[in-house]
Amino acid sequence: MLQRCRISAARLQWSVMEEVYRSSRRACVQLGLALEAAGIAYAIEEEFGEGRILVPAPFAAQARAEIQDYIQENRASPIPSASFSRLGNGWPGVFGYVAALVVVTILQHQNTFARDWFDAGKMNAGAVRQGEWWRAITALSLHSDLVHLLANILIGGLIGLFAGQLLGSGFAWISILFAGTAGNLLNGLIRETFHTSIGASTAVFAALGIVAALGWIRHRQTRASRLARNAPLVGAVVLLSYLGTGGERTDVLAHLTGFLSGLLFGAAYGKLGNRMVFGRTAQLLFGLSAIASLSLAWLVALLRLEPR
Repeated sequence: MLQRCRISAARLQWSVMEEVYRSSRRACVQLGLALEAAGIAYAIEEEFGEGRILVPAPFAAQARAEIQDYIQENRASPIPSASFSRLGNGWPGVFGYVAALVVVTILQHQNTFARDWFDAGKMNAGAVRQGEWWRAITALSLHSDLVHLLANILIGGLIGLFAGQLLGSGFAWISILFAGTAGNLLNGLIRETFHTSIGASTAVFAALGIVAALGWIRHRQTRASRLARNAPLVGAVVLLSYLGTGGERTDVLAHLTGFLSGLLFGAAYGKLGNRMVFGRTAQLLFGLSAIASLSLAWLVALLRLEPR
């Protein structure tokens, strides 16, 4: 549904429109009045259960400035915000995540290309410090047994589903991959040179950090109580404590570094707000880039290892 402002309807019809704000429909209507007062033509469109403000492209910068000024002037009475607006159902990214882990597991156990995939791709702190950066990526797709694999598929798929709904599947999963990689790199810099690890759990907790930081920042824009505003962070820390610290072979520090990396990514996205909203084509490209990044890391890893 598209609601047009009364100003310059003809110009709206023929102009290239650019999105300048996305939130609840109520918030968009309120900000639309501010744009109307400034003489800027706009339209409000409903998409995925939320509203977004569109203006003619030449006036986008001016519109964003008016919106920011309005928000700054009305901080005492924050405009309502869509705390968890959906940019999709999140399932395409989950299916891609599961497929990637299953394919690598099959190739790993079959020693495809006459290579020891475990030796080629495991996270090794000393090797990473010597420049073998790809291990921080490839280790995320290796698992020791079926239980290890299924646990990361179930927990990672659920958290990744929420991330995909908040950011769009493609952008969410390339962010999870990079945040998980950053977590492994940080863990590798802290640990002893002989330390090794494998598993998607570092990326899983990076996803948890992304979702928690986004939720916290978006809740801060509402009139909710302090407890409600801090609930995403508190809940994430509880999950990290419950899921990420048990088991004899659990790499607690890797879980923590993954979570912290995710928090940084999510906080940055939350601050950037509507500039991190991407359409279907961009989401597809992000998803393909995530697959390409993992594939490239494995290609380098396998080429560096001598055949068995």
